[in-house]
Amino acid sequence: MYAHEETNEVHLSESKRVKLNIRVDTIPIRSLTGNIKVNGRLALFPQHKATVTAILGANVTAIKVIEGEKVQKGQILAYLSHPNLTNLQASYIRAYNQMQFLKKEYQREAHLYEAGVGSGKAYQQAQADFLAMKGEVAGYEAQLVQLNIDTGKVRTGKIMQNVPVVSPIDGNIEKVLIQLGQFVDPNATLFMIMNLEHIHADLMVFEKHVSQVKEGQKVSFRVESIPGKTLSALIFAVGKNFEQTPRAVHVHAEIEQKQNFLIPGMYIFGEIHTGNTSVTALPKSAVVVEAGKSFVFTAKAHHEHGKTEWVFKPIEVITGLSDDGWVEVNPVESFSENVQVAWNNAYYLIAEKNKSETSHTH
Repeated sequence: MYAHEETNEVHLSESKRVKLNIRVDTIPIRSLTGNIKVNGRLALFPQHKATVTAILGANVTAIKVIEGEKVQKGQILAYLSHPNLTNLQASYIRAYNQMQFLKKEYQREAHLYEAGVGSGKAYQQAQADFLAMKGEVAGYEAQLVQLNIDTGKVRTGKIMQNVPVVSPIDGNIEKVLIQLGQFVDPNATLFMIMNLEHIHADLMVFEKHVSQVKEGQKVSFRVESIPGKTLSALIFAVGKNFEQTPRAVHVHAEIEQKQNFLIPGMYIFGEIHTGNTSVTALPKSAVVVEAGKSFVFTAKAHHEHGKTEWVFKPIEVITGLSDDGWVEVNPVESFSENVQVAWNNAYYLIAEKNKSETSHTH
């Protein structure tokens, strides 16, 4: 028994092979129930997160929610107040009333013009004045709607001293970024909201497994910070772009029976159940891992002078599906046709190879 100095081959006599119970055979095609190990994080898509900002500069007069509180779309989160807000409403009332006056003047000039007793110039001027003021009123109304102010009430003279800040989505308050009395600048962030009902598993699947993953497959996973609790999810989207380090794609899975303890950003790990797949496979004892790479040993029998000697040579493979003691193997470089390999004792063979290499260096 020895390892060849140039080719890293391990040589065994037939009697030694039998004594070690090393089985030699071709690589079979086997149906494996696939379980791909994955990890990732809990996540939310952008449409289920909201940043609530101030439309214009104002002072915070009331805060109606706290962090973690559940809110509904349209619910009041805070109130803001500033002279600019009352000035805007007053300007809207003046513009609206002026528009009503110009509308009547326009209608009067139109009636006179159609009757042939009014000038075309006066009619055109009245029309232009009315349309210009109508546009100005529309601009004020758009600003007031953004501020969640009821324009109908403002037109009746009800000026709001405090304007509400409302939630744009259903969800939970993630952050409150204001204090009472604080002046907030236009576009300043006031609140951050997350809709945790749409939390999902964002998993990373390595390139070698991507072809085995598809929508509808079941995922079993655990949250790292909550040991002993296994959750289930169903894949609803498989990414089409590779992350570069490592080469992997995002796979999104809808969580079944969501739990209150799930928070975006939590680290998760688990398995994707890919179903039965026919692959080239060997017993796990046929595969050895060294320096981060997987190897199997090809086997050739040499017959000379009535004796048989076996030559075992390590060949790098990429492993895939794993099921019931079997593992998928695919050579980095193609196997020769009907190649025979050692079905077990791969760790013994790699140890013999390394032992010989070490003694040779000395």
